[in-house]
Amino acid sequence: MTADRHIPVLLEEVIDALEIAPGECHVDATFGAGGYTKAMLARGARVIAFDRDPDAIAAGQDMVASNPDSLTLIHAVFSSIESELAQRDALPVAGVAMDIGVSSMQLDQADRGFSFQADGPLDMRMGQQGMTAADFVNNADESEIADIIYQFGEEPRSRRVARAIVAARPITRTSELAAVVRRALGWRPHDKKDPATRTFQAIRIHLNRELAELVDGLAAAERVLKPGGRLAVVTFHSLEDRLVKRFFKERSGANSSGSRHLPEVTARTAPSFDNVGRAQRAGAAELARNPRARSATLRVARRTAAEPWPTGASQ
Repeated sequence: MTADRHIPVLLEEVIDALEIAPGECHVDATFGAGGYTKAMLARGARVIAFDRDPDAIAAGQDMVASNPDSLTLIHAVFSSIESELAQRDALPVAGVAMDIGVSSMQLDQADRGFSFQADGPLDMRMGQQGMTAADFVNNADESEIADIIYQFGEEPRSRRVARAIVAARPITRTSELAAVVRRALGWRPHDKKDPATRTFQAIRIHLNRELAELVDGLAAAERVLKPGGRLAVVTFHSLEDRLVKRFFKERSGANSSGSRHLPEVTARTAPSFDNVGRAQRAGAAELARNPRARSATLRVARRTAAEPWPTGASQ
C-alpha cells in the first residue's frame, strides 16, 4: 500500500483533540504514512514525528523536503521521545498523537510477513532488526509459544496451537503458519473469523514488545507534555485499549488499582492528566470508506501542571 492509498483512522477526531494552535510543537509518535503529520502541518503545527520502521522513514523524506522548517522525522521507537526531544531542545510539547500497532503499509506488504492474506516470509519485525517470527516459532519451546499465544492473542486453545506448531517445524512462510493454526483449531472456510488471526497478533506483539513499548511510551508522553498539552491515543485491540484506559484512569486519580501489565500503585500522586473524555470510535461514514477503522478506539486526556509520576509507578 502506498502512502497515497493509506487512510488514517479517526483522523479528524485526533486532530481536533490536539487543539492545535499555529506555531505549537506537536509529536506524531507513529508516523507511518504521515497522515496525522500532514494534518498537523495543515493546522500550522511544527511536527516532530517518529517511526521505528526504516521503510516509513525513507518514504517520509519527500514530506520532510516539502516542510523543512516545520517537520523533523526521527527513526526511533516512540518510547524514546523524551530523550530525542531533549537532544533537540524541543521540550515541552503541546500535543502527542499515537496510533498503536501494525500499520496498513506493513500489513499490505507480503514480504514483511505480518499478514496471512498473501503468502510471504514469516518476519513481522516492525524495525526490521532482531528475531523474526520464523526464528521464534522454530526455536522457542512449546510452553513459551503457548504462553505467548494465550497472553497476547487471547487464544483459549493456545496449547493445542503450540503443539501443532512444534510438530510442523520448520515453518518459514505466513501461509504455512496460518495453515497449521487452522488445522489445529478445526477451521472451516465459511467460519466468520480466521483463528490464525489471534496467533499472528500474539507473535507480532511479542516480537516487537508492543505492550511494553506502549506502557513506556505513555509514560514518556506524560513527561514531555506541557501543562494543558493533549495526549491522543488510537488503539486497535482490547489489550492495547485496556492499557491506555488504565493509564488515564490512574494518572487522572480515578483509579489506583493495577492490572497484569500495570502493577498496583501504592502511593497517592497528584493527577498528571485530567479532562479524560469518553472513548471515541469511527462513525458509519468512516467505516464505509475504511473498514479497518471498525476496531479503532481513541482516548484523549489533557496534561495537568502536576509533576510526572515517578518512574515505575505504573509500569
